[in-house]
Parts: sequence; structure tokens; C-alpha cells
Amino acid sequence: MSIQNLNVFDPFADAIKGADDDVQDGLVHIRIQQRSGRKTLTTVQGLSSEYDLKKIVRACKKEFACNGTVVEHPEYGEVLQLQGDQRENICQWLTKCGLAKSDQLKVHGF
Repeated sequence: MSIQNLNVFDPFADAIKGADDDVQDGLVHIRIQQRSGRKTLTTVQGLSSEYDLKKIVRACKKEFACNGTVVEHPEYGEVLQLQGDQRENICQWLTKCGLAKSDQLKVHGF
């Protein structure tokens, strides 16, 4: 008696692709918006839709000690919003976690 179900579906097919095939395909835009007075807002746009953005926001909130949310933008799709100027923090965190490479990050507002 042999196992026949492995002939149809290979459970290790995604591991064969290798580490070079990233989920992130385009640029990630990191912008800063001025609110009122000294208050600022950092927005992250362009992360792949395969990522769970709410989990990313939850991790960023703990890491950077700020508040954040996921907002649906009519033109850009789902955008992460973080309180404060978190441009450098989010760049380092995205590359450290492997969600995006440093050449995929485009920081606006310098």
C-alpha cells in the first residue's frame, strides 16, 4: 500500500521557490503628514496585500510605542497610519523583519 495523495499536491512547493522570491513586489512609500501644531502622522502605502496589515500595525504599535490604524484610501488602497514621525523606525523595522528590502523603500518628506 502506497500513499497516493502526495502525487497530486506537493506540500513543500512554496519552500522550493527559495528565499529570493519575496512577496513584496513594488515600492513601499513612507510619508509624513502634518496634523495640527507639532503633531505628525506617518503613512505606509504599498505593502503587499498578502500581508495581514492589522498584525503589522499591532507589532509596530508595540515596537514604537505609538498608536496606529489601517485606513482604506480610495486611490492607494489600504494604508497604515502611525502617530508621530516614525519614518526611520518603520524603515529599519520593515527591513529587519524581511517584509521589504531597503531598495524597495521610498521615504518622502526629507
